Amino acid sequence: MRRAGGPALIGLVLIGAALMGLDVAALGLHVPGALGIGSNQRLRAFVGLMMVEMALYGGAVWIVLRAALPPRTVSAILAAALLMRGILLFSPPFLSSDLHRYVWDGMVQAAGINPYRYRPDAPALAFLRDRSIYPGINRKATARTIYPPFAEAVFALAARLSPTLFAMKAVMTAFDLIGIAALLRLLRRAHLPAARILIYAWQPLPIWEFAGNGHVDAIVVGCTAVALLAAAAGRKAFSAVAFAGAVLAKLLPVALMPALWRPRGWRFPLLSFVMIAAFYAAFAGVGWRVLGFLPGYIRQEGIASGLGIFYLDVAGRLVRLSPFAGRVYLGAAAIVLAGLGLAIWRRDLPEEPAQRTRRIAADAGLLATALMLVLTPHYPWYFAWLLVPLCIQPSPAVLYLPAASFLLYLDPLHTRPIWPALIYVPFAVLAVVSLAWRRRRRKAAGLLRNNV
Repeated sequence: MRRAGGPALIGLVLIGAALMGLDVAALGLHVPGALGIGSNQRLRAFVGLMMVEMALYGGAVWIVLRAALPPRTVSAILAAALLMRGILLFSPPFLSSDLHRYVWDGMVQAAGINPYRYRPDAPALAFLRDRSIYPGINRKATARTIYPPFAEAVFALAARLSPTLFAMKAVMTAFDLIGIAALLRLLRRAHLPAARILIYAWQPLPIWEFAGNGHVDAIVVGCTAVALLAAAAGRKAFSAVAFAGAVLAKLLPVALMPALWRPRGWRFPLLSFVMIAAFYAAFAGVGWRVLGFLPGYIRQEGIASGLGIFYLDVAGRLVRLSPFAGRVYLGAAAIVLAGLGLAIWRRDLPEEPAQRTRRIAADAGLLATALMLVLTPHYPWYFAWLLVPLCIQPSPAVLYLPAASFLLYLDPLHTRPIWPALIYVPFAVLAVVSLAWRRRRRKAAGLLRNNV
């Protein structure tokens, strides 16, 4: 039963005000001038505030999904979303130093140099070193840039506008807002209440990671939302370009291809391949180094060995694993993901536009979630793109993943499995409970039809 809109709207207003107040309190934990938040105690306090925010956000999602809200609710939700982002946009990033690398890469390109050619500490780049960007670059003495070509193009654009942290955050926030705009149109196509945009727009993770820390995943969110919208509208060319943009920003969205490449044909993969190849060709003067630090990152994060995968980490603490355990795991995971993708790709889409939109979103959400569960990333911002399909097809279990991901900040060295356990174990419980509840509802509906 959907509840009356008046009290529900008041509840949303109160929750929105509380979320903004908590954002201000969390910003107050940062020690001015510090590259990080200032101390481990302050970091723990910050994560505690985020958990409170996530609880309030969960209440807001419950209201949006259960209440019959008045039309003005959407305007209030969007206004609050802009205010939440505005609070963080003008603050310095203190949860991650990645933003410094983005600005640096943009500065390098503005100087006419391929960003994949040199490490930041290379003598050839000494003339670019300043006191605001260069000191904050991580891995400056060990790694060339890791980011794919479209991300680099965005960095170059932002640096030409202004080589500052604020300008880069503003550009990333623009992609975040593009995602919100595309999601609003997706909701309309799916014949779903526009107030569901709150599922993405009020979630603290994208607010903090995009407006606050300026992470490149904002490009993934914006491009993914546009790709889903174009696919739902039957615009293959636009969907292929947006999909390629997402892949060229962080590679991971390649998992969405089976959901977007329907109806089957060669136009979508051909356009995607041409765009990806063209962007890589633009930086190909450095040869294989166009991959940047990606191979080193895969080794450093323990993905290649499997030691950085949560499940193998736990298993290795209980029993002695084979040196090939990581390769076996990744090989098996690739087969499972490929099988899932093939099953989705072979499934025809409904003809009715609303059902078609919901099916594409549900399939994209399933593929993205499966990939995250296989890789078990070490960083919260990796989970933000899961929120895009969740606006169309919400799932309590999947909603929990980005909500709990802030816990990963408590273990920056990735040495304690307790924090990822608090993400993936509750997810599994919620998934089983949700599946049982759905089966029970279907059984009850079937009995009702038989009795009628």
